[in-house]
Amino acid sequence: MTTELIETSPLEKLVYERPESLCDVYTHYCPGCTHGTAHRLVAEVLDELEIREKTILVSSVGCSVFSYNYFEVDACEAAHGRAPAMATGVKRVNPNNIVFTYQGDGDLASIGMGEIMHTAARGEKITVIFINNAIYGMTGGQMAPTSLPGQVTTSSPFGRNVTMTGNPLHMAELLGSLPGTAYAVRRSLHDARHVIQAKKAIRTAFEAQIMGLGFSVVELLSTCPTNWGMTPVESLHWVEENMAPAYPLGDFKVAEELKAQSKR
Repeated sequence: MTTELIETSPLEKLVYERPESLCDVYTHYCPGCTHGTAHRLVAEVLDELEIREKTILVSSVGCSVFSYNYFEVDACEAAHGRAPAMATGVKRVNPNNIVFTYQGDGDLASIGMGEIMHTAARGEKITVIFINNAIYGMTGGQMAPTSLPGQVTTSSPFGRNVTMTGNPLHMAELLGSLPGTAYAVRRSLHDARHVIQAKKAIRTAFEAQIMGLGFSVVELLSTCPTNWGMTPVESLHWVEENMAPAYPLGDFKVAEELKAQSKR
């Protein structure tokens, strides 16, 4: 038997590699959930900016409650909705560290509404990754502050009635209106092009913190196939066809320093 040397083609190149900031473990998320996509984007940005060793995550309560198990960074968990308050304290006593929260819409826009608004109003130098899937995911699919008009959930079986419950909250716009905010944008995770755009926004949000400009937030339109009662593919289409029109993608606050940096 002869042994042949197999040479690697010069056309072959590495196209996938686990980011150092992402733990080599299975996540608990449902099939088709875009939490995993968002995790990878954050991890890639931490690696590229070379800030992993000084980054601190404050995890929220919700589907992302175990996010501290998935990032190779120091982390702590806050009570429901209190992640921005805890992150404020962590950042103030560790001003040279990079501090970010990872929160869902039930956590950030409902029980944590007071915390997120005042954190932004004060211009706390933290970064918030906000997952908007228009529903309470972990607790059984109830209507969230971000659920769409007419959307069927376990607590709105006939569809959300805005006369009774009000209209959905547009958090990126609300937070972008506050003087303490340096960066507030909305992106989506429903296809490859928008995932690339989302990563660029996440990078800019962390750069805003590195530059000491103030509060930064990236809202990401995301899927929840299980509670929406859809397949993963159907849920991606639902984001594009229903969520994106209701929650326009775009920039709602970009500090002048960030605009200048993007032109270099």
